[in-house]
Amino acid sequence: MIKIPYIIVILGATATGKTKLAVRLAKDIGGEIISADSRQIYKGLDIGTGKDLQEYKLDNCEIAHHLIDIRTIDEQYSVYDFQRDSIQSIEQIMKNNKIPIVCGGTGLYIEALLLNYRFSTFSQDQLLRDKLSKMSIAELESFYKQLNISKNIEKNNRHRYIRAIEIAIQEQRNILQQNDLEYEIEKNIVFGIRFPREKLRDRIYSRLINRLQNGMIEEVNNLLAQGTNAEKLISLGLEYKYITKYLLGELTKEEMVNKLYIAICQFAKRQETWFRRMERRGINIYWINGLDNDDDKINEMGKYIYKIYAKKH
Repeated sequence: MIKIPYIIVILGATATGKTKLAVRLAKDIGGEIISADSRQIYKGLDIGTGKDLQEYKLDNCEIAHHLIDIRTIDEQYSVYDFQRDSIQSIEQIMKNNKIPIVCGGTGLYIEALLLNYRFSTFSQDQLLRDKLSKMSIAELESFYKQLNISKNIEKNNRHRYIRAIEIAIQEQRNILQQNDLEYEIEKNIVFGIRFPREKLRDRIYSRLINRLQNGMIEEVNNLLAQGTNAEKLISLGLEYKYITKYLLGELTKEEMVNKLYIAICQFAKRQETWFRRMERRGINIYWINGLDNDDDKINEMGKYIYKIYAKKH
């Protein structure tokens, strides 16, 4: 059993400035950052995921970060993988006499880590995957329905159909293995960054335009030129989905921008819904007003950390 005295979490919807605050806090209290972003794990997905590694440098000090650029785009990565890799990172951070700070917006990752969810692990069946990859969307959909799975899959999403079929078949074969992670987080301190809805939408739009002007379309184009499967990029959603469709000629640039902006706003709303669910499941989130300046945010977080730490001792 791995005993973890405490961890700090900074979560929030997209475009709330989580990483910037996490870096400031890590510098002030001697921390290292674990990314809880389901897309930043992939190499090559940089601008579209907000993977600005320069953010981890502050006042000539570079803050160590973990779980960024650890997989290629064609590799799978599960919630169990995140749990395992996070615990390994936390152990290393504690050996460095630093404080682990988990930062991101993938609510399922954070919830699974904090509540120590028990997932089943399974290996890929390459023969099955090769067979499925040769099927048309219609064939995959028909096969999927025959397995009597209740979960709905987005139409025309080959990657998700294949993944769902693979999991269902392996479950039916009873070849799943129980998650063997044994750890206990004695105390978690969870901060959430929250903006009024309209202000968040303004931030999302400004950031989107900035990224488009600073190479995001070129990034996706380069991925396609390097042989990355277009359907795989589309399956990643948001920026990679809509820009790929634009580059394939399925959308005009104006349509791409408008649809992408709406999709990101909807994504942010889903993230906020998930965070409320986390609170209902017993995770206490101390909310920080996103409209406050960064100094005030850091001061408020520092006072709360001291208060919780003092209670513990």
